[in-house]
Amino acid sequence: MYVAGVRARKRCGTIVLVVAPDAGVAAWAAENIDLGLGRGNVAPLVLGPAVIPEITDPADAEQDTELAVLSAVAHGNGPSGLTVVQAALAALGRLDQAHAMVYFQVIWNGLREPMRQALEALVMERQIEGEATFPPFVQRLIDRGKLEGMREGELKGMREGRLEGKRDTLLRLLARAGIVLTEGESARIQACTDIVILDRWIENVLGAKTAAEVLS
Repeated sequence: MYVAGVRARKRCGTIVLVVAPDAGVAAWAAENIDLGLGRGNVAPLVLGPAVIPEITDPADAEQDTELAVLSAVAHGNGPSGLTVVQAALAALGRLDQAHAMVYFQVIWNGLREPMRQALEALVMERQIEGEATFPPFVQRLIDRGKLEGMREGELKGMREGRLEGKRDTLLRLLARAGIVLTEGESARIQACTDIVILDRWIENVLGAKTAAEVLS
């Protein structure tokens, strides 16, 4: 209805554009719609996780902020979600506050609760450590009273929670890929306390055949 109405009013070519963060919804939305007897059809243009790149480098995000926002919406809940969201938020710092806040709300609305908690924890951790790596309105996401009342033990627990989540994601991906770990390899994963390394191992799972390829 929208396609026909807009085309009639504007007298121009018209398509349906669907932005679908969920892969299943994207596949469904991309199906051709036969309007009858094979004489007419609507073929939606779908932007889903399969075609939107994962932008994890802040420099790349700054070059195309809108694409970085789409990347955060499409991949923000995936294995590299926190890295993708961080890159997009860093790019928002280049925009005027009105546009940046709208884009931030779009990203925030697309995040599930575990990733929202991880982002809140990261913002809080950066504030405590004095690293202003996010736009001011993102940093205000965390209640100042909560920040000031945080003890070192709570901060340590928060960091360990993030690490444990990364390790769990890596192990689940390895199991899904049918890659069996030795005791030494499993112990190496459990002993890793560097989120950057864990993120790299998670990315290495795609296309890997052995644990050695993943943990390289």
